[in-house]
Amino acid sequence: MTGDPIDAMSHEQPLIVVMGVSAAGKSTVAAALAARLNTPWLDADDLHPVPNLEKMAAGVPLDDSDRWPWLDLVGDALGVAARRDGIVIACSALRHTYRDHLRASAHGVRFLHLHGSRELLLSRAAARHDHFMPASLLDSQISALEPLRGGEPGARFDVALPVDDVVEAALAWMAVSPVPHTDHITRNATPAPGAGRTAENRLSVADGERTSEGTES
Repeated sequence: MTGDPIDAMSHEQPLIVVMGVSAAGKSTVAAALAARLNTPWLDADDLHPVPNLEKMAAGVPLDDSDRWPWLDLVGDALGVAARRDGIVIACSALRHTYRDHLRASAHGVRFLHLHGSRELLLSRAAARHDHFMPASLLDSQISALEPLRGGEPGARFDVALPVDDVVEAALAWMAVSPVPHTDHITRNATPAPGAGRTAENRLSVADGERTSEGTES
């Protein structure tokens, strides 16, 4: 394929979840991809309630009772973005059920799985001094990760490559990957009270600003 892969894409608003374990570079890739797509991006870590952040900072892995209300907010952000300019979201989305939940939130959600060796991820995690999640939680995330399976709309990308190369590979895949249909998928949890309003607030674009603040996750 020649030329800019963006030119070959559908005119539908992009709804992309950059997924993977901690220290995979999700936020960095999401921001760079969103810039190429001229689309807002969001770090899903910004949607975690304070108790979740405190739990992870203490080195305690989250369980599903912590994750589902948070995933409701991420799903609502996708739903809001589908009615606007689309979005790229950096979100761990480790399990099949979590990804199905996000896919049920809006038509056409696709996943970019950032994959790297444990050694590379550990070195990255150890080098981060301003992130709430300690390197000690990486193994719990690796254990929880369920790779993309057949039928899930996504592809895997090697994080050992430069960010620009990952973004170009993702764009090339998106250009030839049909927007998936999700009519057969339902959300697994009831949205948390006020979730939609929170998503609306997080995606409000003021004075032309099209990116959200976030730390690499």
